[in-house]
Amino acid sequence: MKKTASFLVAVAVMSLASSLAYAYDPSPLQDFCVAIDEPKNAVFVNGKFCKNPNLTAAVDFLFHGLNIPGNTENLVGSNVTLVNVDRLPGLNTLGISIARIDYAPYGENPPHTHPRATEILTVLEGTLYVGFVTSNPENRLISKVLIKGDVFVFPFGLIHFQFNIGHIPAVAIAALSSQNPGVITIANAVFGSNPPINPDVLAKAFQLDKKVVEHLQAVF
Repeated sequence: MKKTASFLVAVAVMSLASSLAYAYDPSPLQDFCVAIDEPKNAVFVNGKFCKNPNLTAAVDFLFHGLNIPGNTENLVGSNVTLVNVDRLPGLNTLGISIARIDYAPYGENPPHTHPRATEILTVLEGTLYVGFVTSNPENRLISKVLIKGDVFVFPFGLIHFQFNIGHIPAVAIAALSSQNPGVITIANAVFGSNPPINPDVLAKAFQLDKKVVEHLQAVF
C-alpha cells in the first residue's frame, strides 16, 4: 500500500513539473506590445479583439481573389498576395495564414524572414530555385530546385528565398504558421531602414567601402 501511495505521489509531482515545464508566454502576434498601466490608453492586444460568436457570418471566414495573378512588374519580379488576419478576420487565434506568390521569368522573392512563422511552399506552376540559411555559426545553405507539385519547408525565423529559373512565369502557394507571420526583407531592412543605419556600421558589418553602402542606402 505504501509503495502504491509513493508511486502515486511521484506521478503527481512529475505531472505538476511537466505542466510547469510546458507553461510559456503566448507567442507575440505583432512586432512588440509595450506594457501600459492605464487601460484607457491601450491600443494593442496580442492578436485581435474577438467578435461576438452569435454575430459571426460566413463572410468572416471567406476571402475572394487568390486566383488572380499579382503584378510582377517591379524591381524583383515577384508579388506576394498575403491572406492574414487583417484580410480574413476568421483567422484570428487560429495560428495560420496563406499567400499566393507570383514570379515573372527570372523574378525572385528576395531573401527574407518571417519573425513569427514557419512556411511551407507548394509550387503550382514553373521551376523555382529555393533555399534557406541555418543560424550562426554554420550559416549553411540548404537549397533545392523545385518543379510543379513539389513542396518545401522554410523553418521558423530562418532567412529564405525563391528564384524563378524558368523562361515562363511561376506560381506558388505558401502556408504560414501564424495569423500574422510578418516579413523582414533583408536588403530593405538593412539598407532601407528609416532612419538609415549609420553607414560606418554597415561598412564594417559587410566589409564594404562606405561609398558602396551609401549607394545601396540611396537605392533602397
